[in-house]
Amino acid sequence: MIKFSRVRTTLSGAVVIPSLIFILGICLLSAIFPQFTESLLNIIKDFIFVNLNYVYVWSVTIFVLFLIYLMFSRYGNIRLGKNNSRPDYSFFSWISMLFAAGMGIGLMYFSVAEPMQHYSNEVFSGNTATQRAKDAQLYTFFHWGIHAWAIYGVVGLSLAYFAYRYRLPLSLRSCFYPLLKDKIKGTWGNTIDVFALCSTFFGITTTLGFGVVQVNSGLETLGVLPDSNFIYQVVIVVVLVSLSIISAVSGVDKGVKVLSGINIVGVVVLLLFVLVLGPTVYLIGSFTEGIGIYINEFFSLTFNTHVYDSNTQSWFYDWTILYWAWWISWSPYVGLFIAKISKGRTIREFVAAVLIIPTLFNFIWMSVFGNSAIWFDLNVANGALSQLATSPDALMFRFLEYLPLTEMVSFLVIAIIIVFFVTSADSGMFVMNSIATKNARISPKWQTIGWGILLATLALMLLNAGGLNALQSMTLITALPFSVIMLLFIVSLVKALSIDRDYYERAFSETTVPWSGDSWKERLKQIISFNDKESIDKFIDTIVKDAFSELQKELAENNIEAMVNFKENPHRVEIEVPYDIVNNFVYGIKNESRIIANYLLDEDNLPDIEERHVFFPESYFGDDREGYDVQLFTKKELISDVLKHYERFLEMVSEERNRMFISRDAHQRLR
Repeated sequence: MIKFSRVRTTLSGAVVIPSLIFILGICLLSAIFPQFTESLLNIIKDFIFVNLNYVYVWSVTIFVLFLIYLMFSRYGNIRLGKNNSRPDYSFFSWISMLFAAGMGIGLMYFSVAEPMQHYSNEVFSGNTATQRAKDAQLYTFFHWGIHAWAIYGVVGLSLAYFAYRYRLPLSLRSCFYPLLKDKIKGTWGNTIDVFALCSTFFGITTTLGFGVVQVNSGLETLGVLPDSNFIYQVVIVVVLVSLSIISAVSGVDKGVKVLSGINIVGVVVLLLFVLVLGPTVYLIGSFTEGIGIYINEFFSLTFNTHVYDSNTQSWFYDWTILYWAWWISWSPYVGLFIAKISKGRTIREFVAAVLIIPTLFNFIWMSVFGNSAIWFDLNVANGALSQLATSPDALMFRFLEYLPLTEMVSFLVIAIIIVFFVTSADSGMFVMNSIATKNARISPKWQTIGWGILLATLALMLLNAGGLNALQSMTLITALPFSVIMLLFIVSLVKALSIDRDYYERAFSETTVPWSGDSWKERLKQIISFNDKESIDKFIDTIVKDAFSELQKELAENNIEAMVNFKENPHRVEIEVPYDIVNNFVYGIKNESRIIANYLLDEDNLPDIEERHVFFPESYFGDDREGYDVQLFTKKELISDVLKHYERFLEMVSEERNRMFISRDAHQRLR
């Protein structure tokens, strides 16, 4: 009885309890006092958008430039996992899943609505219809292009790298490991996960709420439902969330993967239908020209804050800044999901695929639907579609009335929205459970079901009370602090990548170059020992001093004057060959220290280490080149190393082109 009375759970109380308190608190406020909550949150949101919009602009710009740099840098070959790991999913399945999670319902909701709203916006009413059509396409490209996917890419790459390369939990807290180290296991890590869970929940809830409204509107347009009634919305939510739960419980390899593949096929069929039966020549031409304009205006759009144009500033806040905030607020959810399915990809492959492929598809999609709607509005509808620009729920279905097979295609659109709904919800449940359990490998299915029920309940509660807009504002507000967190992700990732590259590319020590099998036992003792200051001083005063003194005598026999110098702070000895015209040749050995990692102090399979500071003899040269540890050199090998550098010195001073580096007074003669 005791065994069965305990409910098995993998949920982390430190993450779940504060998250649920905050989520339920905001949702209840939005449902009970929708107007007050929406008004208050809008004031905060407007303040951020007006006074701190540059944070979003600079953050998104840095994300784009950083990922492009990584794609072409030497770090691009680093694999998200072990060096011999391979991807878990085929390229098509991978692209299908990240695409469905990243854009989903938004493509159906805004593909006609956004271009039409830009086209009919009063801010641009002074322009010609042709110019407004071009601008509508350009701004839609800007909002749904590389910038949006760069936001997702930064989070997804950071998560995948630290999870599969560092073998840390697939959690946002893991992205701070190079900065916080083991502190990610405590309060700092819990705080980051609470923020991610709340942001993910708010983003999914509002998006699914708007998706339900669009499905209801589509079914009403087709005559399946008599009106957009809350009762019908309850039925739609229950059916769709039930399907989402079934898909989520089936796992990523089954439900999400299969549905994403089906959806991509459906989307391509719909796209080709509109392209072929719509104004085909106009669409292909406008897409081609639109790509050129986008590339030409890329940097201007990226850095434009409209500070010199007060007429378009409100539009800028309501569209560009809102979009950046929206994508950032969604990035914990999308990033976690993308990371989950990206194990085994190289950084270059990840960045190229995430930035380019979905962006190109979005451009094609938005061009076909948005430009078709504008063309119909200009040439067929006599402005009827422009008048519906403020009703995005119905605009897609009204647009389809100007194409053949309207009813059949409308049902296809609803089916695609439903599958997008299901894929967004099931991947959302998976991600939320992953955050709430600190990425537990196996969790009971009731937890996934519980997240689905919570999503459905709160979405319906807010739909009924009219609180979705308030929750949307809350989602956008959370984007500001998370944009700062994402910038820290980049700092952490750069630090980790440099360490990663150095680890795999570090060559053998200079000391090992002249080794043979002689005296290997003595060398082994030296390798596994950790020296104190006194033992290194003794090495310098004996082996190094004897080597330099013997070399000094041999140089004198060859009519070359040399000096052996002793200095302190740090303790060191050097051999110097003086010259009048060129800089003196100097080769020295000094007593240096380094700090070893804490975890080695407790390592049983190493010799005892009493202090974190260990000492070693390091070489240095007269031209400030970087030295190296020479403690494994024998006396003869040390003499050989000095001669190697002396030969290099003589070769360098004999070349005229090196005058600025080797001449004592070259800089004075050039004054």
